[in-house]
Amino acid sequence: MKLDDLDKRLLSQLQANCKKTTKEYANELGLSTTAVYERIKRLERDGVIQKYVALIDKRSVSVDFTALCHVKLSQHIKEYVLQFEREVLQLEEVSECYHVSGDYDYILKVHVADMVAYREFMVTKLTALNNIGSTQSSFVINEVKVTTAIAL
Repeated sequence: MKLDDLDKRLLSQLQANCKKTTKEYANELGLSTTAVYERIKRLERDGVIQKYVALIDKRSVSVDFTALCHVKLSQHIKEYVLQFEREVLQLEEVSECYHVSGDYDYILKVHVADMVAYREFMVTKLTALNNIGSTQSSFVINEVKVTTAIAL
């Protein structure tokens, strides 16, 4: 889909704060409320806007210990890849999972309360999955940049 400058500006505004009224976006863009409403509906219909979410402060809900876990499968066969991907979707502690190139097959972003909870997650959930060859964990010391916004 081809996005014009107004679409991009609207999307940037929605990414910054999707709780504004259509009228507020219209005023900022110099458009009518109807035009902005129609643009948003088209962007939703075309799949550019996939969903709206609330971003939660991890500290407020006691899951502010973040680990990046690198996972290597025991073998790189389609069955093992698909099985791992199905199983990792069920792990609520995993907020992101990427199939990557390099020494490891996957990188998982894991949010838990503390190191004890991370060890419990590793022992009872992640390493209990079939076909995991090895893992390596890194722990986040400080979040320097965190954003959900896509630069347009």
